Amino acid sequence: MAGLIKNLEKIAPDEDIMEGDFKSLIFKGEDDNDELSIYLRNPSLVGYAEKCIRHFNSLSDDMIDEICHGLIESCHLSDDEEFELPELENVRDILEYCWFSSMTVDVPEDDEISYLIEGEGDWGEAVGFVIKNSTLAYVGDDYEEYL
Repeated sequence: MAGLIKNLEKIAPDEDIMEGDFKSLIFKGEDDNDELSIYLRNPSLVGYAEKCIRHFNSLSDDMIDEICHGLIESCHLSDDEEFELPELENVRDILEYCWFSSMTVDVPEDDEISYLIEGEGDWGEAVGFVIKNSTLAYVGDDYEEYL
């Protein structure tokens, strides 16, 4: 079976950080594609990173809806006066106004699933969410402190 991570390589010869890409089954990238980048802080995390990808691609409907509610709240808190979010028929319609670019996988604690997903909203701010211990820990623009 081929690995879930494609084009994995060190981003600099003297660093352990690696970058590759993977297929996202739920959240789309900037050009409405299904490829997101993945960053690993250590080459030994490939197996763990693939567990994170499988978790990400099989998020429950409830968790996806919770993420979407957080994205809507983040949009409403934005300082961008030019973007106005139209009325949404479904909470997941917010995904038409944002995209995601990457997953960052850090050193796991007790092999629990934890990762950061980063992206941007049409309202001009970075957005992201953090999964920690297989649960949603945070959604919004100030996500890095939660990983």
